[in-house]
Amino acid sequence: MRALVASTEGTQSLAQGIVFWEPPPQALSRVQTIVKNMDTEPSIIHGYGPDEGMPELREELVRKLGNENSLSGDYIAHVTHGAQQAFANIVLALVDEGDSAVLFAPYYFNHHMMISMTLGTEAMQIGPCTRDTFHPDLAWLEEHLAQHPRTKMVVLVNPNNPTGVVMTKDELDRAAALCKAHNVWLVIDNTYEHFTYEGHEHYCPSDPHVIHIFSFSKAFGMMGWRQGYIAFHKDAPGNLAAQLLKVQDTVPICATQLSQYMSLGALEAGRPWVNERVKMLEDTNRAYVLDAVSCLGEDALVPSEGAIYVFCKLPEGYEDDDKVVEWLVKKHKICVIPGSSCGCKGYIRIAFGNLPADACRDAAARLKSGLLELVEKTAKIH
Repeated sequence: MRALVASTEGTQSLAQGIVFWEPPPQALSRVQTIVKNMDTEPSIIHGYGPDEGMPELREELVRKLGNENSLSGDYIAHVTHGAQQAFANIVLALVDEGDSAVLFAPYYFNHHMMISMTLGTEAMQIGPCTRDTFHPDLAWLEEHLAQHPRTKMVVLVNPNNPTGVVMTKDELDRAAALCKAHNVWLVIDNTYEHFTYEGHEHYCPSDPHVIHIFSFSKAFGMMGWRQGYIAFHKDAPGNLAAQLLKVQDTVPICATQLSQYMSLGALEAGRPWVNERVKMLEDTNRAYVLDAVSCLGEDALVPSEGAIYVFCKLPEGYEDDDKVVEWLVKKHKICVIPGSSCGCKGYIRIAFGNLPADACRDAAARLKSGLLELVEKTAKIH
């Protein structure tokens, strides 16, 4: 997408799922102090650290999991290079040749890519979402698990990327119960746990067969510091901790030491610091984008309940989302993500977290102009 943006000078991007703010001052201060004292004190950041992460950070993560996610002290945290590496570690640790994994479309494209590289596309089972809510179809999952005994893991993203929907407590508990009944791992990516709107709440089910993924990137503006973590139950079957550490030691050995100190500072700032920014995002950027896509009609819009995305269906006659995205860049100098990259052709994903409010207002206006052309059937797309 960067190459597409660069192909037309002056293009604004509502494509990449990042936030525009920097890390909290508590986090920056910790790192600045360590770097400042490197010449006078023995450095604590040059060597390898524990594979599973610094003890101090892991203790704080366990405390956070209990206080914010209702995951008791029975949960263990392993620090990784972002949520992406957390997911890669889990796939490499859990799945074997002949196993299969379930994703729900529209899915997060990097989850699809990781599983396809590990097991091959034939091992992926793509479940549907209900078209009225875009929540995963759990009735389909119940039937599928009963008929496919080699299913090893089911993957959910909550709040969802790319749709922005937030699963309910009842839905998540049902998914966990179905997986437990069939001896299947449930892997939940909670990268956008802080981003919920209009009364929707984020929830984490707890059980030895449930593995959670978390990230510092979006909430704390730490994308480039590459910090995430895996949370799993101490009684997880199959000696999970050892299997995860085997992958960790083989690939990065440990997460970058300096980044882990940044994470400690982020936890010090905590949820109140994040909540201020999420509320600002809801009142400005999200509102601008929702206004821009309103011309498509309510039936075309997936409920924007959480995360930093709006997902919507393109008007009839413009189902080739790849061509529409290219046309939006060339004609209106605005870039979004085609839904086909998430297994949902004929849709687009719009990210509203990556620009400050004024720039996002301008980008949303460009998007609205383009969508209006599509609605009015005047766009010439070849």
